Amino acid sequence: MSSPTTILAPTTAERVRSACLRAETAVLALPGIDPVPTTLHHLRRCGDAVIAVPADSLAAALAATANETSAVLELTDHAPLPLREPVRALVWLRGWVRQVPPHAQRALALEIAKDFPHPGLLDVGHGATLLRVVVNSAVLADTSGAESVDHADLRAATADPFCEMEGAWLAHMAEDHADLIAQLARHLPARLQGGRVHPLSIDRYGMTLRVESIDADHDVRLPFSAPADDVESLSKAVRLLAGCPFLNGLRRR
Repeated sequence: MSSPTTILAPTTAERVRSACLRAETAVLALPGIDPVPTTLHHLRRCGDAVIAVPADSLAAALAATANETSAVLELTDHAPLPLREPVRALVWLRGWVRQVPPHAQRALALEIAKDFPHPGLLDVGHGATLLRVVVNSAVLADTSGAESVDHADLRAATADPFCEMEGAWLAHMAEDHADLIAQLARHLPARLQGGRVHPLSIDRYGMTLRVESIDADHDVRLPFSAPADDVESLSKAVRLLAGCPFLNGLRRR
């Protein structure tokens, strides 16, 4: 009997969840009007998205007068470090937009605040209105290409457990552990040696380095030997990947 295959990367649905949680900006595209920036966005556990837009916007008016209008919500996941190309990924959530009934908006805002205490929720009913995007599919695009996810997979997925602390981790690594990054860079292909190396992302399955070369940018995935379950195991996984002799010694025991 063959042994089970170890998962060395998050699924596309998990990556969509994490990118949506990290993304600071989102834009709603509706037919016939200019794209409307949202003041907040939240991908719910049920797989639908709730967004806030200005109450006097054309998007709010269209959602209020039409029962269901096709919509695309575009979210941008920026790298937490200053890079030559700051966009790590784009996510498009496709479906239909509906207005949240006015009498239900405050109750929904309070419900969302339990999982996502965004300050924009305070503006609901005071210049901002909530819309619901009924998502039927998602597409995630990054330097490796584009992949689609259906609603069932998106609903079943969860964000990476470390995605909300990822920015602080990467900033700490870049500012205080240049030696660790240099050790990690030894895993890069020979053709990329010599470029400027930055930590681009980290999750429970591994991390990605961004190499800024003269000709172009290159992203290289470095998988961990096993998924990390908590902060301690994540820290150990990074140091094992970097080749820390002491931790390698612990692993052999």
